[in-house]
Amino acid sequence: MTDSAKLDHIVVASADLDEGVAWVEQRLGLALPAAGGKHPLMGTHNRLMRLGEASFLEVIAPDPDAEAPTHPRWFGLDHPPATPRLAHWLVRWPGLTRQAIPGVNGPAIRQRRGDLSWLITVPEDGTLPHGGAFPSFLDWEMAEEAIPPRAMPSLGFDLTALRVTHPEAPRLAETLAPVLQDPRVSWRTGAEVALSATLAGPTGDCILD
Repeated sequence: MTDSAKLDHIVVASADLDEGVAWVEQRLGLALPAAGGKHPLMGTHNRLMRLGEASFLEVIAPDPDAEAPTHPRWFGLDHPPATPRLAHWLVRWPGLTRQAIPGVNGPAIRQRRGDLSWLITVPEDGTLPHGGAFPSFLDWEMAEEAIPPRAMPSLGFDLTALRVTHPEAPRLAETLAPVLQDPRVSWRTGAEVALSATLAGPTGDCILD
C-alpha cells in the first residue's frame, strides 16, 4: 500500500531574504514570524510560517554569509528571480526512498538545518522541476503528528487554493494524480509557468504569485 502524500509547503524564492520577507508581509498585512534558519549544504537561508495545521510557507534566498556550495543550489537559487515570487511547491511522502517518484525530480538527498534532518528530491542541476510547476517531494522521516510544520509559528493563515499554470498542465496533473489528491490544487494550461496561492487569514484573503 502506498503511503499517503500530502501538500507540505509552498516556496517564495528571492535574491535577498529580507526582500522576500517584505514582499510576503506586504501581501499578508502582517509581519512574518522570526522562525527559520540556514542550510549550509546549499548556501541558503529561510523564514517560515505555518499554514493551517500541517503545511507552511517558506521564503528562501541565497545566504550571503555562507560558503558557496560546490554543487548547484536547490530551488534554482544559483539564478534567483529578479523580484520575489511564488516559485515552487513540495509534497511530503512518507517512505520516500521506497516510492516510485514520478516526474523529473532527481534523487532524494539528505538535508539538514540545525538538529533537523530530512530527505528531499533535488534535480542534479538545481533547477525546479518543470519550471516549478511540478512539486518536489520530501520525507520528514517521522510520524505525521510530529512533523516540523505543526510546531511552526502561525499568524492564523491557511492555504485554501494553489493554481498551477504550465503549457503541459494536463500531462503533469495526470502524472501526479496517483500520488496526490488535494482539492486545493488546480491546473491551468498556459504559455508561461506560474503559481498562484490563495491564503485565508485574519487580514482576509491574499494572493501570492
